[in-house]
Amino acid sequence: MAIRDFTGRTVLVTGAASGIGRATALACARAGADLVICDLNAAALAATESEIRALGRQVLARAVDVASAAAMEDFAAAVHRDRAAVDVLVNNAGVGLGGGLLETSLADWEWILGINVRGVVHGCHFFIPPMVARGRGGHVVNIASLAGYVATPQLGAYATTKFAVFGLSEALRGELCPHGIGVTTVCPGIINTAITRTSPMRGAHAEEARRAIVELYERRAYGPERVAANILKAIRRNRAVAPISAEAWAMYYLKRLSPRFTAWLDRTMAARLERQVATRAASSTGG
Repeated sequence: MAIRDFTGRTVLVTGAASGIGRATALACARAGADLVICDLNAAALAATESEIRALGRQVLARAVDVASAAAMEDFAAAVHRDRAAVDVLVNNAGVGLGGGLLETSLADWEWILGINVRGVVHGCHFFIPPMVARGRGGHVVNIASLAGYVATPQLGAYATTKFAVFGLSEALRGELCPHGIGVTTVCPGIINTAITRTSPMRGAHAEEARRAIVELYERRAYGPERVAANILKAIRRNRAVAPISAEAWAMYYLKRLSPRFTAWLDRTMAARLERQVATRAASSTGG
């Protein structure tokens, strides 16, 4: 279902304390929606809550771990005490993890799968059935990534989670269409948020890799506010997939037109990054 007017709608955004989640929550408030927001960072979430109230919109904010089924169940109960269902569900909460399979521990896998996959599953499980039962349609947005269709070697675990979100979203779109509920998979590209600074990095030259990535994202200078604007546009148009930024669009179509060339290009870019990181590491140690 395409929601063209957000006035008086209730929009739920997970991971709303910063980055794309915060920008999306504020964009929805400016468009006339009331908000339900959650995040683990209670202090930063309170700041988002204050900004939403300053825009004259109602907001329910809770500190919630989306990886916990019990926490999300309690959150859903609190939300549904005041309303039969939300109109728009934005499963945004997510984390990054740098490193290939050989560098990623099982603890790393449990952590990132818990937030990036089970967090989305929990959001869908606890908030979509009431939308269906209410019978007035709605929209679901699941935040995937460019890494949801192009898997870079240095982001093995992260790409795995985002491929999963992409697949879940595609299945949901078919299932929920008869209920008037649209589903959009949002796939940001190189977006300058704090995720590049806060994500765990694994490997021999982890910090050099982080610095290279942070510099790349800062040079790209594509902020979360632009992503939020595109998310609202995608909801209004009921788009199935919404790549964000030029590189996300380019790789989305390239993957479909020439998967083999895309794989070669991905390996080439990954090797180039590894060489840059190795050169940085050698320079910093005087090697």
